[in-house]
Amino acid sequence: MSTSAVSEKEVAPKPAVAPVHGHGHGHHDDEHGGDPHESWDPDPHFGKASLGKIGMWFFLCSDALSFGGLLLAYGILRGSSTQWHNPGEPELGINFTAGLTFLLICSSVTMVLAHAAAVENKKKETLLFLGLTILGGALFLCGQYKEYFGIGGPGLIDEGLVFGHSAYASTFYLITSFHGCHVFTGVTYLTVIFIRTAMGKFEGGKHNAIEIAGLFWHFVDLVWIIVFTFVYLVPSTPSP
Repeated sequence: MSTSAVSEKEVAPKPAVAPVHGHGHGHHDDEHGGDPHESWDPDPHFGKASLGKIGMWFFLCSDALSFGGLLLAYGILRGSSTQWHNPGEPELGINFTAGLTFLLICSSVTMVLAHAAAVENKKKETLLFLGLTILGGALFLCGQYKEYFGIGGPGLIDEGLVFGHSAYASTFYLITSFHGCHVFTGVTYLTVIFIRTAMGKFEGGKHNAIEIAGLFWHFVDLVWIIVFTFVYLVPSTPSP
C-alpha cells in the first residue's frame, strides 16, 4: 500500500453524524408545553396525544368500570327488593340535589373556559376560571355534607337513613360518597394546577397539564349526572 494512500485514509473526513433527536428532550420541551412526551412521533392509535393524556384516558376508563359495578349492584339490589325503603327512612331531597347538580355542570363549563384561556396564554382569565371551578367543587362537597349530616337542620342520618340499616341506605352512601371522594380529589388536583398556573408554569402555550386535569373534572361531572338520575330521579315502587 502506498504512503499516499495511507495518508488519504488517515485524513479522510468522517461522515457527519446526524443529530439524534430524543423523544421529548432539549428544546422540544419548550415547544410543547413543558411535557417531554408531547414531541413523540404520532402513534397510529393515539395520534399526537401526550403520554399524560393517554394515561388519564386509561385511568378514566378503568374508573368508569368501578362506577359501573356500583350502579349495577344498586340496580340488582333495588330490582330484587320487595321493600326498598325500611319504615321511617326518609326520601331523598331531589330539589336540593338538583341544585348541586346544576352547580357541578357550571363548574364543568368554567373548566372548559379555563383551558381555552390557557390555550390563548391569558393567565388572569385562566386563574379566574380555574378558581370558579374549584369553588364549584368545594360548594358541591359542602352541599353533600349538609345532605348527610345537616347544617342548620337535620341531615339524612338524623332523619333515619343510616348506613347498614338497609340496602337502600347502604347503596346510597356508598355510591354518593365514592363520587364525593372523586370531587375532593378533583378539587385538590385543580388547586395544585391553580398554584402552578399562578407561578407561571403553564405560560407560553404550556396547557397540556390543564387539559388533562379538565378531562378528570369532566368525567366527575358526567358520572354525577348518571348517579343523580339512577339514585335520585328513578322513582321507587311503593312497598306493599
